Amino acid sequence: MGIHDEDIARVRSSADLVALIGEHTEVKRSGRSWMARCPLHGERTPSMSISPEKGVYYCFGCQRSGDAITFLQEIDGVDFAGAVESLAGRYGIPLRYTSSGEGKQRARKRSLVEAVGKAVEFYHQRLLTGSDSGEARSYLRSRGYDGELVRRYQIGWAPDDWDQLARYLKLSPEDLADSGLGFVNKAGRQQDSFRARVMFPIFDERGDAVGFGGRILPGQEGPKYKNTTTQAEVYDKSRVLYGLYAHRDGIVKAGEAIICEGYTDVIGYANAGIPRAVATCGTAMTEDHVRLLKRFSANRLVLSFDADAAGLAAADRVYAWEREYELDIRVADLPAGVDPDDLAREDPEGLRRAVEHAQPYLKYRIGRVLDAADLSTVEGRVRAAEAAVDLVREHPSESVRDQYLIEIADRARVDVGGLRKSVNAPRRTPAARSGAPTGAGRHTDASRSADGGTWRDRGSDDHSVDHYDDYDGPSSEAQDGGFGEGFRLTPEDEALRLMIHVPEQVEGRLAECLFGDLDRRSVYTALAMAEVTEAADLLSPRAASLLHRLAVDPGDTEVDDVLAGVARLSADRTVRDLQLDLREATTSDKRQELTTAIAWLKRQTEMLGDRSTREAALSQLIPWLIQREEVR
Repeated sequence: MGIHDEDIARVRSSADLVALIGEHTEVKRSGRSWMARCPLHGERTPSMSISPEKGVYYCFGCQRSGDAITFLQEIDGVDFAGAVESLAGRYGIPLRYTSSGEGKQRARKRSLVEAVGKAVEFYHQRLLTGSDSGEARSYLRSRGYDGELVRRYQIGWAPDDWDQLARYLKLSPEDLADSGLGFVNKAGRQQDSFRARVMFPIFDERGDAVGFGGRILPGQEGPKYKNTTTQAEVYDKSRVLYGLYAHRDGIVKAGEAIICEGYTDVIGYANAGIPRAVATCGTAMTEDHVRLLKRFSANRLVLSFDADAAGLAAADRVYAWEREYELDIRVADLPAGVDPDDLAREDPEGLRRAVEHAQPYLKYRIGRVLDAADLSTVEGRVRAAEAAVDLVREHPSESVRDQYLIEIADRARVDVGGLRKSVNAPRRTPAARSGAPTGAGRHTDASRSADGGTWRDRGSDDHSVDHYDDYDGPSSEAQDGGFGEGFRLTPEDEALRLMIHVPEQVEGRLAECLFGDLDRRSVYTALAMAEVTEAADLLSPRAASLLHRLAVDPGDTEVDDVLAGVARLSADRTVRDLQLDLREATTSDKRQELTTAIAWLKRQTEMLGDRSTREAALSQLIPWLIQREEVR
């Protein structure tokens, strides 16, 4: 793994597990613990319990469990070292590596991220104070961007020069290129990637600056938007969403994310009091984006593109995402030709209504076709119905298809029986499925691309395109063998729970030999050596899951009741062993010894059931069992 154990321990002890999980799902206090809807498997009611005191979590739904490091591994899809590094960066903890090669590789990637962060500050300060950024400041003010907003999103200005950033950063040619901040030109000189552009820094979901989107000023030559090159080692446009880090709390709280085309649309939504918008960065919406949003509990996605661009989504992907990720994907019905950024300034209430009343994806597409059609003639109504049926045919659910066929038949005044027959007929050619207008919109091929097009951001790399309720049952993703909500704690489990939460009350009163189950025995041994988070590293996945499950629930059992239960189970096992020995005994003295021991154990076990004699029985029985194991 390569990181010193002492540094890993410091990272674990510094991590705020409640805050970390709270970045991905709503967390509420429940007694000494906290409860949340598990973001690792998606659910409607909370079944994840978090113990900040012990630094562990456990989900009673999917049985996933662990500590802060484990959670980041699961939620971010990184390896152990990557999760440790992410937490170390968050809490300012320097790391030491046991392998110099691995350390150098990881340190270089970290240095590239830091270089992008320095570039963010360089461009930001240039916008705020540079003598050459007056026109950029004026442009932003005209768009309603005051100083507070500029600082919140760290908007910057790339000077109209060849190498000012390169000279400021003093990076090697390789690091300059791999960071995406510049390159070596044909003359052999370092050159900045961006010049004369308003800079929108792009942060990943962890808050690391990884790239930029640069907008040219109105009236200037060149593509409207330019993004960090895909050759940059720290930037992957298919796995990053502009605004996600800034708006993650709003997304988690609402359980909804709004997908925009451009950076200014994202900011416009926030200014209108809707801080849950994100934007793709010069690429089509990908499944990685969907997975990323699900990690922040976004169960509803609202597409907020202009009227024509929204029709360019590939329907089969949308329906597949809805089914696989249990999503509700809708479209905000924005006024034609009006960007969300403009609507946020002119009619913020209208923007809110567009989101609140967003329509299901298929309903929106059908509505566009029928709204654009001439329904005053028989021919027009039939053509419109046929075009709408082509859209309905793409949906995988027969029940959904039939409901929309009824709506189409009603609006187009055609026979629903005929539509039901035609929905199973072969598809007509794209040219025959016009349906949508091809007039003066920004995308005149919207109807032609309605099935195979992509959702594009206005910026690209090389060119511009303008209560908690009842638990809802275990998940099929259970990983540890089933220590879930329906799992009943044994006396051995209760004893381990006492070791975790009130170790002083059972100190010297428990021993490894008292645990008959191998998983429980290994948990006892690990707890005798280390605290919960470190003990989990010593265990099998199943035993570690049991440990985490016990750690998030302090319980309220009496110590003597628990010890009596453990002692009774251990005594019963011992009696069975002695009875087997008795059958094989060859001398009368041995048989008498075994018979006496069995009778004594049975009497002690009976005394455990009486509260007046329980304490005396425990004081004799547990030491006897421990001593017998030591002698053996």
